[in-house]
Amino acid sequence: MTFPRSEVEAAARSYIATREAIERGEQNWDALKAHFTDDAVYIDPAWGRVEGIEAIMHFWDESMRGLEDWDFPIEGWAIMGDDILLVKWTQILPAGPDGNRPTQSGISTLRYAGNNKFDYDEDLLNMPHVNEDLRATGWRPSPEFVFPPSSVNRDWSRP
Repeated sequence: MTFPRSEVEAAARSYIATREAIERGEQNWDALKAHFTDDAVYIDPAWGRVEGIEAIMHFWDESMRGLEDWDFPIEGWAIMGDDILLVKWTQILPAGPDGNRPTQSGISTLRYAGNNKFDYDEDLLNMPHVNEDLRATGWRPSPEFVFPPSSVNRDWSRP
């Protein structure tokens, strides 16, 4: 489906504003619910495919628990074609023994579905790089941290 670029851009700016508010600590990850359809699909590099807004909200709660000292600032964004939002972000880990905060490059692709909402989000992150940096810093999960499931759905197809 084709949408007016101004509509996609307004939805993108709204989504980015929410992400920035989360980064500043003014909102929680569940604030993103307003930007997704009820039947949205979310693809996470560690947790795999999550379907439906309620399941996605549960995923956000579990996957971000214990990561309060991690940061995910947005570097930039662009609209591709008629309905794709590309968001470039950085994952910044807590400081290691040397005081440095390792970073990883991340990208999200979101598909616009109309009515100021997206129906698909695929987060791309180099997980071996993340794990390498976690080992180098000696990071240990807090008691509230929830590990990803041992077996996940790797189907990244769009609905």
